[in-house]
Amino acid sequence: MNQPIRILLQTTIPKTEDDWSIERFSLLQKYLAALEDDRGNQLFQVSARNREANAEGDDPILSSLADSDFDELWLFAVDSGDGLTENDRAGIEAFHRQGGGLLTARDHQDLGSSICTLGIVGLANFFQTKNLDPDSSRHCVDDIYTTDISWPNYHSGRNGNYQKIVPIEPVHPLLQRPGLAGGAIDFFPAHPHEGAVGVPPGEQYGRAIAQGKSLVSDRTFNLAVAFEWPADDRGNQVGRAVAESTFHHFCDYNLNADMGCPSFVSEVPGNTMQTEPQALEDIKTYVRNLGLWLARKPS
Repeated sequence: MNQPIRILLQTTIPKTEDDWSIERFSLLQKYLAALEDDRGNQLFQVSARNREANAEGDDPILSSLADSDFDELWLFAVDSGDGLTENDRAGIEAFHRQGGGLLTARDHQDLGSSICTLGIVGLANFFQTKNLDPDSSRHCVDDIYTTDISWPNYHSGRNGNYQKIVPIEPVHPLLQRPGLAGGAIDFFPAHPHEGAVGVPPGEQYGRAIAQGKSLVSDRTFNLAVAFEWPADDRGNQVGRAVAESTFHHFCDYNLNADMGCPSFVSEVPGNTMQTEPQALEDIKTYVRNLGLWLARKPS
């Protein structure tokens, strides 16, 4: 029997009840852990944890990730800019260089900006005061309703609602429904103030795979950027990677607003992720595709 793919779901903050700690990603963890292949074998072995600090201030798992048996890191950057130490960064980059899959997911303005240091994947994340979007016309407020949050803050809809996505041709495997005639998925969870991601200038092995559209300005923006590098002349293969515009694509609250949220969330939620059956199926398909694609080295 094939061994399950080992995924680490990790936040960049210590456990904090009134924040976006890993406990608020429980539906994601349960769904991944329950998936099986067509022979009934477990697809994924999932570990979920918040940031911890040793005596030197480093996270003991992230700083030594290259020596672990994990195949993938899904890093939810929910910090205000200080979520990774230099040793954490070095551990993640070493893990990625030796073939580990990497997903980063941040949010609006400078939330999660500690991931800017993670090589090309980090540079795919554009913030307000770090690694700004090369397109200066995007240095402006989009969500005009939550006034204490500034750009980048694309308004794709209420928490708990879905957004209609636009797959970028050719449709990436991450967005494909199963089956020969399955087509592309249509829905992601929405969020009132998504961050900004894009292919860093000069990078030829990444591409935006899906776009959303602001319900305020009608402006399109990237939802996810995928990276797949060729092996070097010695056959060494850097892991695949994905940069997400917001960790809210994976939160319990955005999949089902009845699950609750931190007290600082002020926007009125919606519920169309629950009332539109295809919406929940689409994000489940995307999550399954992510788990498989990030682990698979190109032949």
